Amino acid sequence: MISHAIFSQKIKNIEVFTLDTGRLFPETYSVWDKTQLQYNTKIKAFYPNSSTIEKYINENGINAFYNSVDLRKECCFIRKVEPLNRALVGAKVWITGLRAEQSNNRNSVKEIEWDEEKQLYKFNPLINWSTDEVVNYLKQNGVPYNVLHDKGFVSIGCEPCTRAVKPDEDFRAGRWWWEDQSKKECGLHQ
Repeated sequence: MISHAIFSQKIKNIEVFTLDTGRLFPETYSVWDKTQLQYNTKIKAFYPNSSTIEKYINENGINAFYNSVDLRKECCFIRKVEPLNRALVGAKVWITGLRAEQSNNRNSVKEIEWDEEKQLYKFNPLINWSTDEVVNYLKQNGVPYNVLHDKGFVSIGCEPCTRAVKPDEDFRAGRWWWEDQSKKECGLHQ
């Protein structure tokens, strides 16, 4: 949605980027490609540091994140947080797609906040949008979206850490489902 607003208005001084953890769903790569084609643009990719991820896997195993919250958070840090920190170097504003209804941890998030750690403003234009409002916007504007949403995936991250949710489950129930429900953040949005 946010990329649609930027690309359709042909705003040149905003860099759109994504984090490629190396463990994404094929459908995620597909919507990335469709977005670039539809808007005739490039989305810059940031990847985990190869030597750091190699060390983690060689010491802990390919799926070590299932073994403890600490190992999962370390994997998220290597695959998401560190690349995000590199992506934000020199940025003055970070525009996110956070929405309050996605998690209890996000209920207190404001539309514009100062991120002390990253020393920039964090702009959350969708924070008060409902899922219905998002879906209507996507349909009305022909915005490419991840087809996993049509299969019950409300929150989509890395493939081994994400599952579809049942209609009565919380938005974050499909993320790190093997963990305590209170620990459902990866570290990108502290």
